Amino acid sequence: MFKKILIANRGEIALRIQRACRELGVKSVVVYSEADRDAKYVRLADEAVCIGPAASAQSYLNMPAIISTAEVTDAEAIHPGYGFLSENADFAERVERSGFTFIGPTSASIRLMGDKVSAKQTMIKAGVPCVPGSEGALPEDPKEIIKAGRAVGYPVIIKASGGGGGRGMRVVHTEAALIHAVQTTRAEAGAAFGNPAVYMEKFLENPRHIEIQVLADEHKNAVWLGERDCSMQRRHQKILEEAPAPGIARRVIERIGERCAAACKKMGYRGAGTFEFLYENGEFFFIEMNTRVQVEHPVTEMVTGIDIVQMQIRIAAGEKLPFTQRNIQMRGHAIECRVNAEDPYKFTPSPGRITMWHPPGGPGVRVDSHAYTNYFVPPNYDSMIGKIIVHGDTREQALARMRIALSETVVEGILTNIALHRELMVDAKFIEGGTSIHYLEGWLTQHKR
Repeated sequence: MFKKILIANRGEIALRIQRACRELGVKSVVVYSEADRDAKYVRLADEAVCIGPAASAQSYLNMPAIISTAEVTDAEAIHPGYGFLSENADFAERVERSGFTFIGPTSASIRLMGDKVSAKQTMIKAGVPCVPGSEGALPEDPKEIIKAGRAVGYPVIIKASGGGGGRGMRVVHTEAALIHAVQTTRAEAGAAFGNPAVYMEKFLENPRHIEIQVLADEHKNAVWLGERDCSMQRRHQKILEEAPAPGIARRVIERIGERCAAACKKMGYRGAGTFEFLYENGEFFFIEMNTRVQVEHPVTEMVTGIDIVQMQIRIAAGEKLPFTQRNIQMRGHAIECRVNAEDPYKFTPSPGRITMWHPPGGPGVRVDSHAYTNYFVPPNYDSMIGKIIVHGDTREQALARMRIALSETVVEGILTNIALHRELMVDAKFIEGGTSIHYLEGWLTQHKR
């Protein structure tokens, strides 16, 4: 086991990794920007080093500063968390080249899965079902693009090969609009991701977003830890998540989970990862793989009892998975609500000082947050300030516990989206379960403030 790990991230995930380190008896070094000087995890760290000003490009995305901090503090490994450099293959490569362990997959795996075209081709070879679409990146010839559109059938969606996080996508309903959409998406992709390649997929009209959590070690062992339903989204950004996914037969989930674990073995994957699928009419279609820990990992931890962040560290240290697939049992139901510093209906960011922070408690309630009374939420980063997670024996009990938890939560001084979560927890369609990825946007249109 490592003696010291550098945490190359901020916010609640930095605190989450720090707690996992403490439980393992590992010392932690946190890097922070000037805007995060007063963060809770900075105060709690064994060592904390300021690596630059508030701007991410000069701090949390500054690879030389992070690696040199690892050198001067004698850290042995670097945990990237999620976001920032967590899926940057160049960073993973530089970490390993500098003599440190990258707590995540190999740079080759990150590159393979980071390019959506190569990821899809890898999954097809591994027997994982994919959305019908173009074979590889779209060609330059407009005639060939039109031919591909006719073969797939409208509506189609044009996606950036190097995209992610809901960016670099365009839905096309008619052949007349296709070429312009491809050209526009290419230009956007080149500017945003440095990779202008785009591909085409059938646009599924009303799917759910279901994902499978996997863990794999370097000894060719791989397991899947159940599924999560992440369909409650706005502009491709998740608002809340739950596990397991309501209303999907276990045998269907098991079949897809087994294929994901087999795909990990086939490509020599190491660490934690998530296979993301669209699910419609009883069928799963692979869309991408996230080669890092997810924001929503706690719902899986609650239903399996497995600490995913600790497992990332253990796998990176060369340990074997301490369990096989048949040891993994799903117990009860978990729901996570993301708490964002934003207007609950207009979604405009609301940075500033929290004058009162009172998190909920009680049976089956977990709060992952770096916030506290008098904490200043900086305007420079993502608006998420925490997550409320509940667990119950049944989905009904989990819903009841989340309603109670949200009613107990007090955040003053800034706006948060807690009011939106309170409404969603009593929404008849959400209570019924199985809403599509488009449901929330339709709901927001009907409930305009």
